[in-house]
Amino acid sequence: MHAGTAAQMAGQKIVSVYSMILFAQKHGLLHYLREQQLANQTFAHLYHWNWFDAALLTPYFVVMIILAFYGMHRYQLVWLYYRNAKNAAKDPPQKFDELPFVTIQLPIFNEQFVIERLIEACCNLDYPRDRFEIQVLDDSTDETRQVAAEIVERYRNGCNGQPQPIVHIHRTNRYGYKAGALDHGLKTAKGEYVAIFDADFVPPRDWLMQVIHHFAEPEIGMVQTRWTHLNREYSFLTQVEAILLDGHFVLEHGGRSRSNVFFNFNGTAGMWRRCVIDDAGGWQHDTLTEDSDLSYRAQINGWRFKYLQHVECPAELPIEMTAFKTQQARWAKGLIQTSKKILPRVLRSDEPFHTKLEAVYHLTANLSYPLMIVLSVLLMPAMIIRFYQGWFQMMLIDVPLFMASTFSISSFYLVSQKELYPGRWYKTFLYLPFLMSLGIGLTLTNTRAVMEALFGIQSSFKRTPKYSVKRRGEKSQAAKYRKRLGIVPWIELLVGCYFASTIWYAIANENYFTVPFLFLFVLGYWYTGLLSLLQGRFERFRGGANLDESSPKPFPVGV
Repeated sequence: MHAGTAAQMAGQKIVSVYSMILFAQKHGLLHYLREQQLANQTFAHLYHWNWFDAALLTPYFVVMIILAFYGMHRYQLVWLYYRNAKNAAKDPPQKFDELPFVTIQLPIFNEQFVIERLIEACCNLDYPRDRFEIQVLDDSTDETRQVAAEIVERYRNGCNGQPQPIVHIHRTNRYGYKAGALDHGLKTAKGEYVAIFDADFVPPRDWLMQVIHHFAEPEIGMVQTRWTHLNREYSFLTQVEAILLDGHFVLEHGGRSRSNVFFNFNGTAGMWRRCVIDDAGGWQHDTLTEDSDLSYRAQINGWRFKYLQHVECPAELPIEMTAFKTQQARWAKGLIQTSKKILPRVLRSDEPFHTKLEAVYHLTANLSYPLMIVLSVLLMPAMIIRFYQGWFQMMLIDVPLFMASTFSISSFYLVSQKELYPGRWYKTFLYLPFLMSLGIGLTLTNTRAVMEALFGIQSSFKRTPKYSVKRRGEKSQAAKYRKRLGIVPWIELLVGCYFASTIWYAIANENYFTVPFLFLFVLGYWYTGLLSLLQGRFERFRGGANLDESSPKPFPVGV
């Protein structure tokens, strides 16, 4: 090829590229952005800032900034998790020469479908029979009382080959609820150490031996293990719930424990040194999260906690939306109650500043739910006002806040799945919209719970029903303990309609960047509302399921 011909072809290519750029400027994204920037000046001489706008936008931005801080805290937990990876608890540094005596407490209330599974698992634990005892702490008011008593009697008489050191303790009242039952059991407990399992848990055979030797260190007061999920594959809803809990047990517990700040016992699948419970003031029932309350009191007194991420204890996830909402509302209310009770003591303690700050973030995190209500109310007025200010300013302000508050949620749970399932974590991307939407959909019920805690309104300990189901197509007996949420699901559907109208307004005004964010609100409220109303309606389609041939893959029904 001659040099002149090559130069001519190069020149033609340059002209061609330049023409494409001009075309893009006139007809493509650049042209659109330039037009929007010019339109930004449309109301420059018509719109004037006034006190009404300020009264609306000031709380709007205050709420956005607070939520952004909680979002950035999620990034910090991820950073702490990886930065302090060397501090992860693994094998115990020393072991007991002689195994100590352990009391296993099983607090139950109307759990007739899962109690036998729990007792069988505890009786099969690999531990000398003369070095542990099992207490079935039964507050039941239905057939569970007789069912549990018969099962305990069978195992005491050696139905599995040898007599088991197990006792059935039934209370005639629920004073103190779960905390009261645990405290009542301690009055006759013989163990130096106390392991606790809720009714829906199935501890593995080697669980006690994996945990007990960590107490050979005299400063260890509690050891928590990681929850896994028996019925993760049961439905689309349980898949999403599992990801939510994995985030808590990997990054929250992992990040806090590795950086030596306070973290909490989760009420089950953990073991306590008996004297620590007494030293911290015992089980108290003035909050709905007696586990977090006792945890903070013990750690303020100087006891160290350990979290064993590698030690698993499987449990059953709620299979219905109403049950899941009830569980989440109890936790939300209990943590706010605990923050009112405990945070002043934490802040007055001699703990380092970063420990106190982490405690504030941890115990007050559920304040984000009423803040979301405020944000929801102000969202449409704020969009209308800020439309006249121009979209460019909205992008400069909203995108960083969105990245801090919302995107942190998705990244948080993606990282947790990558840690647990390095070969298939990328599948979590499919669940992210529903994961974020489900969190949004809990706003109404959790806000009510948080406000009750803030105003000191007491309520009973509402248990989460369990049905001993694992796989898709397996029929539950959910109607036995099913409860409704009254008017709340209808309100959720109405709020979803409100956000659908904000989507229409955003599209009509070419504010396309906010549409995906607003769609999450619509999906969240409609998803939680509809499943609350329709729970159990699909059971008849499962009646003839062949459990041996059922696929373990999730399906998008949610109940």
